[in-house]
Amino acid sequence: MSTHHRVIIIGSGPAGLTAAIYAARANLAPFVIEGEPSSTSDQPGGQLMLTTDVENFPGFPEGIMGPELMMRFRDQAARFGATFLTGKATKVEFGEKPLKVHVRDEIFTADSVIISTGAQSLMLGLEAEERLIGRGLSTCATCDGFFFRGKEIAVVGGGDSAIEEASFLTKFASKVTLIHRRDSFRASKIMQDRALSNPKIEMLWNTAVTEIVGKDQLESISLKNTVTGEESSMAVAGLFIAIGHRPNTDVFKGVIDMEDSGYLITRPDSTYTNIEGVFACGDVKDHVYRQAITAAGSGCMAAIDTERWLEQQH
Repeated sequence: MSTHHRVIIIGSGPAGLTAAIYAARANLAPFVIEGEPSSTSDQPGGQLMLTTDVENFPGFPEGIMGPELMMRFRDQAARFGATFLTGKATKVEFGEKPLKVHVRDEIFTADSVIISTGAQSLMLGLEAEERLIGRGLSTCATCDGFFFRGKEIAVVGGGDSAIEEASFLTKFASKVTLIHRRDSFRASKIMQDRALSNPKIEMLWNTAVTEIVGKDQLESISLKNTVTGEESSMAVAGLFIAIGHRPNTDVFKGVIDMEDSGYLITRPDSTYTNIEGVFACGDVKDHVYRQAITAAGSGCMAAIDTERWLEQQH
């Protein structure tokens, strides 16, 4: 296996694989370090590998399964000459050229690197989460809200994102219960007022979800009052977890400029990071949209930025 490449792409979700397609078509022979199947973060195919029906990606009017969509991305990149390594980047050295990416004991060098390691939704840590994600359990209202038209659902969280998700879901659901472990929101005042005045949203204060019930489909949730200890159960068709996201950027700490929250910082209207020859795209730098289609567009931008940068170097 060659150790030096024009372009190394770290991550293989919609952003990384779109970058691979564009870079391969530009004859840059991208080398994709696609992640590890056993990893909850940085897994090959990204978060869409945990998604069942994808109905909002253009070109698939009947919808498509998340894993199938990502395999199509991967096959398309491979067709144009991208090569893949199943493994996780464990260390990077970007202080001098060539750039170095470690995958355990192996070291790969590159003229340029595109980072597309994505982000993961923070979960509650309950046993059934992995089994029921995409089967009534979701972390994305704009992705899955349509499936719950006329049904009663719940949202867990107390920040801006939770209230925004709950408000959005009232367009579809007959009732949205907003579950929060405390007796006050962390969200901004304007967001709180919006939720409190919405007749479709019911607040459940001082309450934690202790169990998600269902074999192949979510059926109900078990609850516990954080003040009194009282336990109860609630039948819901859907549960949306909105307690935050965490970008997969641990390996880049101290190397690339990032926000306090861990999201990588890029120059305005570009994918350039603070290090020459290193680019970032997708959810690893986007905490606003977090959609497969925006990640893919960002991956296209990164490949074009990389191609133009390489041309300037040679």
